[in-house]
Amino acid sequence: MGRGKIVIQRIDNSSSRQVTFSKRRKGLIKKAKELAILCDAEVGLAIFSSSGKLYEFASTSMKSVIERYNKTKEENQQLMNPTSEVKEQILTDEIQELNRKDNLIHHENLELWKKVNLIRQENMELYNKVYGTRDKNATTSNSFILYGFNSEESSHIPTHLQLSQPEQPNYEAPPKATRSKG
Repeated sequence: MGRGKIVIQRIDNSSSRQVTFSKRRKGLIKKAKELAILCDAEVGLAIFSSSGKLYEFASTSMKSVIERYNKTKEENQQLMNPTSEVKEQILTDEIQELNRKDNLIHHENLELWKKVNLIRQENMELYNKVYGTRDKNATTSNSFILYGFNSEESSHIPTHLQLSQPEQPNYEAPPKATRSKG
C-alpha cells in the first residue's frame, strides 16, 4: 500500500502538526548529513519550531558556515550591483576634484600673500618718503603696527583686507613753515 499525496497547507490539529514537524525535521537533518558526507559539501541547517526552539546541523561549525554565507552573499551583491562601483568611481573623482581645487586655492593664497607683502613694502617706502628717515627703527616698527603685519607671522594665518580712509598724522609743523602776514 502506497502513500497518497497530501495537500501542502497548515495542519490544523496541533498534535498532528507537532508529530509532522518532528518527523520532517529529523528527515531534513538526515538529508543534510547525507549531502555533507556524500558530496563533501559544507552544510548548515537551522530550524526554528513554532514554539521558538532551535534545531541545527552543521557539517563543520555553524559559525563558519554563517560567516562563509555572509561573505559570499556580500561578494555576489557587489558583483551584481554595478552602481556600487559607479558610486565609488564618482566619489573618487569628487575627491580628486576637491584636491585640485585645494591646490588652486593654496596657490592663489600664496600669490595674494606675495601681493600683500609688496603692498606692505610700498607702504613702508611711501611712509619713509613722507615722514623721512628720522628714526629708521621707529619707522619700521611703526609701519608694522600701522598695517598690522609682522614679518614673523605665519603665512598660514588668513589676512582680511578692507579699504578705509587714510589716517591723518598728528604732528606739529616745524616753526619755519609758518608764514607771517605782511
